Amino acid sequence: MSSNALPRQFALDLGRTHQASLSNFLPGGDRALISTLQKVAEQWTSSTAISAAMDANPLNHRWIYWWGLPGSGRSHLLQALIHAAQSASLNSYYLRSDDPSAWVRLEAELPQQLEAAMPTAIAVDDVDLLDERLSGALFRVLNAVRDSQQLYIFMAGSDAPSNLKLREDLRTRLAWGLVFQTHLLSDHEKIQALEQAASDRGLVLSPDVLPWLLSRFYRDMPNLMALLDALDAYSLETKRAVTLPLVRELLQLSSSPNNELMNR
Repeated sequence: MSSNALPRQFALDLGRTHQASLSNFLPGGDRALISTLQKVAEQWTSSTAISAAMDANPLNHRWIYWWGLPGSGRSHLLQALIHAAQSASLNSYYLRSDDPSAWVRLEAELPQQLEAAMPTAIAVDDVDLLDERLSGALFRVLNAVRDSQQLYIFMAGSDAPSNLKLREDLRTRLAWGLVFQTHLLSDHEKIQALEQAASDRGLVLSPDVLPWLLSRFYRDMPNLMALLDALDAYSLETKRAVTLPLVRELLQLSSSPNNELMNR
């Protein structure tokens, strides 16, 4: 099949990303945070560990806040923990500033979760964007977490707690548990990760492909990984090696008016 006959859906699939997990997060300078979160997730998979944790579970094992620049993996880690909780059949809530209905549901169901036999995982993304009403809701949720062994809360924001433009009592509470900073991967670390991902797929890239992508394409890892998947499919379909001309060809296809990803 010629490249001109390539089905349009390969370009559209550039927007597909893998489900966030702790195993597919690239730690870089965040190994202490990842290690802590892995221990929490492992605890959830063991009924014995859950029982022991609920008998004596220090607040800083259930109350974790991290902050960093956009693209440092803040949301990925929150989503990964929610997926881990769901895999362990735990109740979970993913809260954002643009979804007030999720906050209403959590507050309505909180008394029930306090009495539940199993833990509940709560993730709060972009705490720096919370308005006055949602800041009040988070304050009430944090008080419930403090007084319960069943509730776990994980929060992420753009800055350290003391620098956030939130009410003083909420900023103070954010730092009651463990606090970490997430870090951006260096270009070298990104290339290493992409090379490993390509190797795992049996995909051979010409040496100039990855440096070119980092200078011309998205620099965040989810989109780079999604592009790697698209290149893998494109290479198999066209029976061509992944060289710079093939990459440019795929990106040209994806920039058509029918594809929203490359035009947003």
